[in-house]
Amino acid sequence: MYFCVFKKSNLNTSFFIAKKIFNDNKKGRNETSPIIKLAVFSISLALAVNIITFAVVIGFKNEVSNKILGFGSHAFVSSTQSTSLFENEPILKNQALLADIKKMSFVRNVNAVAFKPAILQSHKINSKSQEIQSVLIKGVEENFDFDFFKSYLKEGTMPNYQSFNASNEVLISKWIANSLSFKVGDTINVFFVKNEAVKRKLICKGIYDTGMEEMDKKILIADIKLIQQMNDWGISSEIEILDTTYNKQLIIKGKVKGGNGHYRYNWGNGYTSYSGFTFFPVKDTVFRLISSDYFTLLNESTSRNTLPDTSYLKLKIKGYPIGSYKKNADNTLDIYYHDDKALKGKIFDEDAFISFEKTPGKGSFSNYIGAYEIQFNSWKNFDENINQLKKMIRFSYSDEFQDIHLTSLKENEREIFVWLDFLDINVYVIITLMLIIGIINMGSALLVLIISNTSSIGLFMALGMKNTAIKKIFMYRILFLLLKGLFYGNLVAIVFYFSQKWWGILSLNPEVYYLNKVPVELSFWLWLIINILSIFVCWLALWIPTFVISKISPSKNLRFS
Repeated sequence: MYFCVFKKSNLNTSFFIAKKIFNDNKKGRNETSPIIKLAVFSISLALAVNIITFAVVIGFKNEVSNKILGFGSHAFVSSTQSTSLFENEPILKNQALLADIKKMSFVRNVNAVAFKPAILQSHKINSKSQEIQSVLIKGVEENFDFDFFKSYLKEGTMPNYQSFNASNEVLISKWIANSLSFKVGDTINVFFVKNEAVKRKLICKGIYDTGMEEMDKKILIADIKLIQQMNDWGISSEIEILDTTYNKQLIIKGKVKGGNGHYRYNWGNGYTSYSGFTFFPVKDTVFRLISSDYFTLLNESTSRNTLPDTSYLKLKIKGYPIGSYKKNADNTLDIYYHDDKALKGKIFDEDAFISFEKTPGKGSFSNYIGAYEIQFNSWKNFDENINQLKKMIRFSYSDEFQDIHLTSLKENEREIFVWLDFLDINVYVIITLMLIIGIINMGSALLVLIISNTSSIGLFMALGMKNTAIKKIFMYRILFLLLKGLFYGNLVAIVFYFSQKWWGILSLNPEVYYLNKVPVELSFWLWLIINILSIFVCWLALWIPTFVISKISPSKNLRFS
């Protein structure tokens, strides 16, 4: 009998008796009721489900958020006239307020980006017809942080955008590579949609695979200089000599592209609408052309005007031209070019020749970008940081008085983040249900223990044990069962967690869930809190059934025991 050791043991009497009974049950001396087994099972199930739910939801939110962030940024500075993040009106690259943004403690990096829709054309494989795929090309600078794409790189290397000229190296996703049969080193035919389709040949430098099909199937990384040129944001100009003459005079003309298509020309005496003039070469001469666009007035200067571009044409005269130029059979000037780009050449007269050298403008397109991406150090205080940046930009003047504004990643990808927020509701519902199930089952188990041991309770009362001490016996016994349930629940949850993290045993449909496998993420401290909370809630709820003990009569139970 257990009461014989009340005074011999230095341990807590209630704890000692509860431990002795629990050990006897483990050794099979007493048959455990099925309700007790069910209670242990329910606690194990509830804890395992709670841990797995937290791990999946946290992993899902972090994985989706970080992958979206990898394709974008925490915040974006763009024109207020932009209809969307990917259909930008250009802004000037060197904004004065950027220095203030970079000084903020939470800002890690600021990058210039530009976007351009395009169409990719597949190779012909085994005489099959060629397929096409629409993509969104993201142009990045040489200092772009490629760490995100490096972590998901499957083949090849990162492109190099250090050159002054636009690079033809691109980074594509595995989804695009598989769809159009591309591999590293292949030449990709890219068609840009402008007034007329413009074809460019780009080289596949690397292939990445983030598993986020929604973004993988449409994003291609390229040099920002290429996108700046294709968007015709700036003006580019050169001076050319036409292959016709007028009254023995050469025709000098400015060739301009980009901007809004309405051009003005400054040949040294202010802007005019004249793109060219006639000229009879007598001595060495250098022409300079400053060109820009305009909307209404030739001399207007507004934020809508693109920055001007400057080009040169240098003429050197050898001999004394008389205007009797060498011509082709079709009566056009026979111009001899020294290079493939037609930048240097000669025009022959009877006893003289005119050599020329063209210096095209560098183009003002490099001064324009689609947006600035602002990377934060972390997601911590995200909303406060966004509000601080918006306030600063709202009360700052942009260069050339351009209208710019700041939007956050959550605003640009609102649907995805609203969907992620709904996951929190699911977590609360699941946890509440699991706790209720655990409490009910553990409470039922405790009632079964009390009712099945009424004779022992009567004996303890007859020996003078107080109701509180008797309650503790059953509370300790149920606590042992609770710890047993927690052990098995943690075991199941941990096995699932590492199996999923290492091998990805559960997959997802990326078209629906954005990811191709179930992500899991859980910190040690959160795991510990879940366990402590489970113990505390169940322990607190178990006090109610113990009040049945005070209703038991010692005399009646001892009489029939």
